[in-house]
Amino acid sequence: MLTMQYAKAIPDVRFNAVDPGQTATEFTGHIGQSVEEGAEAAVRIATLGLDTPTGTVTDRAGVLPW
Repeated sequence: MLTMQYAKAIPDVRFNAVDPGQTATEFTGHIGQSVEEGAEAAVRIATLGLDTPTGTVTDRAGVLPW
């Protein structure tokens, strides 16, 4: 919700939240997806340029509905 509020309050800046999902690290006992897979959503949002939406929450599959 905070992401959406920032997006509404400051329309000249794009605000988005990214959920990397459970990533296999020492912290998770190496259960989950690879670090590269976990980074996909963040990299996709960061590289969209002018096409980047604002006020969204996204994961590897795309924008999550609210």
